[in-house]
Amino acid sequence: MTSPVRTLPGTQFVDPNVLGRIGDLELIARWVVEGFISGLHRSPHLGFSTDFAEHRQYVPGDDIRHIDWRVYARTERYYLKTFEADTNTNFVVLLDVSASMGFKHERMTKLEYAKILAACLIYFSHRQRDRVGLVTFDDDIRDVVPASARHLQQCLHGLERAVPMGKGNLQRPLSMIAEQQRRRGMYLLLSDLYEPPDQVIDALAALRDAGHDVMCMQVLDAAERTFPYDDVTTFRDVETGLRMPVVPGKLRKDYLAAMQQHVATLEKRLGEHRVDYALVDTSQPLDKMLFEYLLRRERMRTVR
Repeated sequence: MTSPVRTLPGTQFVDPNVLGRIGDLELIARWVVEGFISGLHRSPHLGFSTDFAEHRQYVPGDDIRHIDWRVYARTERYYLKTFEADTNTNFVVLLDVSASMGFKHERMTKLEYAKILAACLIYFSHRQRDRVGLVTFDDDIRDVVPASARHLQQCLHGLERAVPMGKGNLQRPLSMIAEQQRRRGMYLLLSDLYEPPDQVIDALAALRDAGHDVMCMQVLDAAERTFPYDDVTTFRDVETGLRMPVVPGKLRKDYLAAMQQHVATLEKRLGEHRVDYALVDTSQPLDKMLFEYLLRRERMRTVR
């Protein structure tokens, strides 16, 4: 196996299908996250802010870069500066496990890609000392791991258990989540968003209105974006079972226009409602996408 070309600092541009064959989400997350962070001058921060919060005493294993040397000069004891994002952040992944997330054109389903991405971001947040949690859902909530500083393993096990099933419906499960979550936090929705944009906005409104930082990644297979089909065939809706004969050549132009319009509308409308949106293509190297997303979050944080 040849070494990958590193065209951005800290990234390895790992083929998601290679990661998918490893099968150990914790190993994947540690390798990807530690790999690209080691190539940066400093780690991008996913949290709300880095406003100073308080000092706490140093313990072995802490990052010495956070030691307050002025305090040491006065007390001859090591104390770390802690920040609001270090002490007050819940990071919860909301993972859509509806049947449509089981779609794949080649080797990896949208859900498999989303699970690896979720594992990397959960591991990254845990590394920042954030409390991490997970909710999986289709038209109802399927699994819940409450946000906690000690729940990394539970989150990873929850991701491993997730399988595509049921019909997609954002409104009901997200409303239930918003009602149950009182502490201000960060919520990342991973979904293919196959619902009208107004319904997506309404589903996220309760979380957004409660003051949470809401992020949304629309996970799509490359085939859903390019419609690379040529032969006359029958398509089946994986959630309803409805079958439809299709002549790709006659539908391709209209399909591509509709898909592009759907994605553009989601990006515009979510932005207007202060929801951080990103389009995720499952054919793209996962660590490259993760690198670019975290740096964009860092830029957004610095201008808030």
